[in-house]
Amino acid sequence: MKPYRVILLPGSVLPADLAYGALIVALGPDVDAVAKELELYATDEPPADYSLDTEVAGLLREADARGWDTFHLVGYSGGGASALAVAQRHPERLASLALLEPAWAGSWDWSPEHTALWAQYDELEALPPREFMAAFTRLGVKPEVVPPPPPPGPPPPWMAKRPAGIRAFLKTFKTYDLDRGRLTAFDKPVYFALGGLSNPDEYGEVAARLAKVFPDFQLEVFEDRHHFDPPHRIEPERLAGSLHAIWARTEQS
Repeated sequence: MKPYRVILLPGSVLPADLAYGALIVALGPDVDAVAKELELYATDEPPADYSLDTEVAGLLREADARGWDTFHLVGYSGGGASALAVAQRHPERLASLALLEPAWAGSWDWSPEHTALWAQYDELEALPPREFMAAFTRLGVKPEVVPPPPPPGPPPPWMAKRPAGIRAFLKTFKTYDLDRGRLTAFDKPVYFALGGLSNPDEYGEVAARLAKVFPDFQLEVFEDRHHFDPPHRIEPERLAGSLHAIWARTEQS
């Protein structure tokens, strides 16, 4: 059997290699896995016309450069939102879709709680970078969860780009047209990993909404995880097993 071809898109904070190093090891030698950095951080500042389509184009360039007509796609947080845009724009390129708490999943059927949460995200705009990152982290978890502290010592150089990058994601989420009907037509397996300690008004609602959209949808809850200690970093062996099971189904179809 040929190795599974997989592209992994990170979130808006950790670089791709740091985010996915443990998972790639756990996936094993029968997976040709590429941890692709977001186009968002290809330059010092996000492009003025940045949108999720910027990530779609960059992802397809990566796949084309490798000669991959089809591949499995894994996306976390902002990378998960980008992965949904790929599924909408180019479903023929994907063998499966794995979503690790996508940061956004369209503008339809929002509950009052979800709407109120996004109003809180809007309020982050006025905060300076350090306060912005702390408040951003707080919104992603249940109220009783203590977010992980920043590592000791000076922040790494790549961290300087993150507040502007997150703001660019939040901006495109307000205007991007993620079409529910086109996602409904995506008939490949869709896997969703949800942290039991993540904010249910955000990621729990996204999971529930997407379960009504994709015809082949599988949800797995990681009870002790949340958005900022996600399974691909903390429980990579378990997640790797789940991904292998999804990918094996595509070989049998």
